[in-house]
Amino acid sequence: QHYYITNNLRMVAAGKDTASYIEKVRKDLGRSRTKEFSAHNSKAHCVAWNCTGKYIASGSLDKTAFVQSFKEDRLSKEFSLKGHEDAVDQIAWHPSDPNMLSTVSTDKTLRLWDIRTPQKTVACITTKGEVINMTWKSDGSTIALGNKDDMVCFVDYKTHKIIADKQFDFEVNEIGWNNTDEHFYLTSGDSRTGNGSIHITQYPSLEPLLQIPAHTAHCICLKFSPDKQRFATGGADALINIWDASELSYLTSYSRLEWPVRTLSFNHDGRLLAAGSEDLVIDIALVETGEKVATVSCNAFPFCVAWHPSQNLLAYVTDDKSKHNEKHSRDSDKTTGCVKLFGL
Repeated sequence: QHYYITNNLRMVAAGKDTASYIEKVRKDLGRSRTKEFSAHNSKAHCVAWNCTGKYIASGSLDKTAFVQSFKEDRLSKEFSLKGHEDAVDQIAWHPSDPNMLSTVSTDKTLRLWDIRTPQKTVACITTKGEVINMTWKSDGSTIALGNKDDMVCFVDYKTHKIIADKQFDFEVNEIGWNNTDEHFYLTSGDSRTGNGSIHITQYPSLEPLLQIPAHTAHCICLKFSPDKQRFATGGADALINIWDASELSYLTSYSRLEWPVRTLSFNHDGRLLAAGSEDLVIDIALVETGEKVATVSCNAFPFCVAWHPSQNLLAYVTDDKSKHNEKHSRDSDKTTGCVKLFGL
């Protein structure tokens, strides 16, 4: 009897905590505004905060990465990182070193940068194919790259060498390590059935351990919460699924977007999830239930969303406005290549 009373009290307390959390977040985000900060001459493809939240970097069709500093309610231009010979498609900071940054480009290279010496790259590594996804191991020792040809390569951060690679016989989309770095996850789509799965492999051998059916269409994106206790997947079925990372159990699912989900980001406490697709909104949901907390209206569909590492401030970059709304074509030069911040 004591057990059930205690358990019920905990459930009631948890419910009250969730309700107060939602109320506060809705109030804060409901009065928030979006600001745009120019960064590139052409549209930006990707955006990411460093581990402290002091700097934000974006990558663009203009072949550059651009670093800006964040203070109070604005971004201040710092410098461009030049060297790639084609569009910068992916950008990712070192998990614990706030000065180290990695970029990959359509030019089939991975470049490492130290923002204290932005005039030159730390290293330039030729990749095996055109990279479409990039992620760091949590200890910062390794960078994983997934390319258009469904090959995954692993680059040693210290030696700047490719230390392993594997060609997969299925479509490989977003990739990442689990909460212990012992397992490596790959999202995929089956060309025969059209369904999407999560493939879990042993790391570093990449021997297959488990395949989890996850979506009724191709599984496109994967993101772990900051504490890596949960992860989210987004699919071409417009569904967003939340999973328990330790039990590998399904927690909840929701769908408010109409197009394939292409970008996901957990906020700093892991309780909010931002999702973008070709819809002209970004959906922000409560992770525990999938309940809508806020939406961010966009003039063009978002390529990439990224929460600040310590506050409810969402950065995002979008496609060109003029492509989606002809009446805004005169303003397209003003918004092309901008980094946008919601939550100010």
